[in-house]
Amino acid sequence: MTEFRSITAHTGEPDGPAFRVDGVPQVAAACAAADAAFDTYRALAREPRAVFLETIALEILALGDDLIIAAMRESGLPRARLEGERGRTIGQLRLFAAVVRKGDWAGLRIDPAQPDRQPLPRPDLRLRFIPLGPVAVFGASNFPLAFSTAGGDTAAALAAGCPVVVKGHPAHPETGAMVAAAIARAVAACGLPAGVFGHLVGPSNDLGAALVSDPHIAAVGFTGSRAGGLALARLAQARPVPIPVYAEMSSINPVLLLPAALQARGPALGAGFAGSLTMGAGQFCTNPGLILAIEGAGLDEFITAAAHAVAKADAQVMLTRGIADAYRAGVSGLAANARTLAQGATGEGVSGGAALLETTAAAFLANPDLAHEVFGASAVVVRCADADELLAVLRGLEGQLTATVQMDDADEALAAQVLPVLERKVGRILANGWPTGVEVGHAMVHGGPFPATSDARTTSVGSLAIDRFLRPVSYQNLAQRLLPPELRDDSRNDGVPRLIDGVLTLD
Repeated sequence: MTEFRSITAHTGEPDGPAFRVDGVPQVAAACAAADAAFDTYRALAREPRAVFLETIALEILALGDDLIIAAMRESGLPRARLEGERGRTIGQLRLFAAVVRKGDWAGLRIDPAQPDRQPLPRPDLRLRFIPLGPVAVFGASNFPLAFSTAGGDTAAALAAGCPVVVKGHPAHPETGAMVAAAIARAVAACGLPAGVFGHLVGPSNDLGAALVSDPHIAAVGFTGSRAGGLALARLAQARPVPIPVYAEMSSINPVLLLPAALQARGPALGAGFAGSLTMGAGQFCTNPGLILAIEGAGLDEFITAAAHAVAKADAQVMLTRGIADAYRAGVSGLAANARTLAQGATGEGVSGGAALLETTAAAFLANPDLAHEVFGASAVVVRCADADELLAVLRGLEGQLTATVQMDDADEALAAQVLPVLERKVGRILANGWPTGVEVGHAMVHGGPFPATSDARTTSVGSLAIDRFLRPVSYQNLAQRLLPPELRDDSRNDGVPRLIDGVLTLD
């Protein structure tokens, strides 16, 4: 195959523009260019690096409505959703620009020499974090802007000082090409080497395998399926020099309905849950796919309201025909092991309909298939006999991105039992909300224990995401003139914090 066509989501037909399929030669060239640009780019001072990120944001904005129209056609997502996603993409870039300017990501530490210390003198030790090297980023199907070509992984890696080579998602090549061109214009406008950013397109998994296997690549950012993330991780570990793969993969995001909250507002919770479940055809990595609650009248009222809302839900266009087919197969698998409570309008072709099912705690614990992610607007309600059974279900869960606790004041004693269990299982715990919606900020964690992610110590959203693409280097007894400027005694770091002999100081 030498080229492939962009597909219109609503029809599933390849009637968009054609794109050349990149292969191993293009992968090798892009990765070599990234490596050649690395030393120049990583040496860039904080201010010009921040300006570069802001210039990318401006270039994306300059694409105007053409970008939204292309993304609507290729993803099937509505205009309002995509305009909001563009705003999030711009916001991420600007957030990282602010982080770069502040400079605390460099983690500067100085332990001055103590030549007279007994029984042994202490050497002069100085530490900073430096970029890992060129990063491979895989665009996500469900966020054609915020998790793709200029998404969070790209923004974080560029902020860290790492060149980026993106493998664009084949479901939205036109959208990706427009954004890639905007980034390339920013690279040129800022006078940077062209290899700071590369973009590869093609529908084959071989393209991604070649990218991860290229010896110039130092780390990988991925958002997608568990199978895809694990395949990339195996490739990365099989290299002569293994590299980290930061993969966000699989999560069913349990929602706990505690008794007092259910008793007080069961119908409202049912309606709110259905809205979160069906948002964007359920194609969010934080979609609430599991409801846990203790038997009682409040639970029955919740189910009545949720089932009513799900039954009225229209079928929605999904991102690709393959995703829609997999969703329908997944719902059929759930229905073979749980009782169907409600089914929305039947989806066919590229559409999917919402589904709500229920089972008992005992049946859920006995059947691991019920705890597997079905990507789309389906959820399973697990009826628990008591708090002990609720806790047993929680302890049996795999790692998750989120857990939500719907609770009132009278539920605090049970919540206190639940929270330590959730801390071991998830990256983000919500109270009295819904998990669909991730704030891009400094205290956000979009990650969690396996299989939610491949590394529970990290996040792919928020300013902490930059840490994935940095590593510490310590300098012992190096002459002042050879030290990085920010670690010298006479450094003026414009307020960048340094930990000097264990004491935080600001120059």
